[in-house]
Amino acid sequence: MDYVWMTTSAMFLLAGLMGCFLPILPGPPLSYVGLWVLQLKEAPPFNTKFLIIWAVVTVVVTALDYLIPAFGTKKFGGSKKGVWGSLIGLMLGVIFFPPFGIILGPILGAIVGELIDGKEMASAVRSGMGSFIGFLLGTLLKLVASVLMIYHFVIAVFYPDQMA
Repeated sequence: MDYVWMTTSAMFLLAGLMGCFLPILPGPPLSYVGLWVLQLKEAPPFNTKFLIIWAVVTVVVTALDYLIPAFGTKKFGGSKKGVWGSLIGLMLGVIFFPPFGIILGPILGAIVGELIDGKEMASAVRSGMGSFIGFLLGTLLKLVASVLMIYHFVIAVFYPDQMA
């Protein structure tokens, strides 16, 4: 039965890895579910402290993935309207244009917010690019978290004697 749990866990972890790039899949949460599925083995590999730490990491990374594009907008000279536009664009993009809306929504929202604030198109586009760079940073953060969870899976499955 352990092989079923290991296979299912690996599938969740791979889906989580794909979710780092496919906006329709929640990457790190799927990877975290993979760690929990591995706990169903006859000899669970992870302790409670490990699972709590990774729960916190998963929640933080997931929240930051939604906030970093707005932060990028601000860092690239965006106004409050540009930041709000980025956040509203993210929500509208996710709802009305999945899966690509999660990428395009914040960019277009930041640009529209800046134009409403009276900024010139070049400045508005720069703020939109800040949102896009924030999106890329969020993606990198998700990727790092999911790859580290895969690393812990590999250690737990193939090198269980090295688990602390």
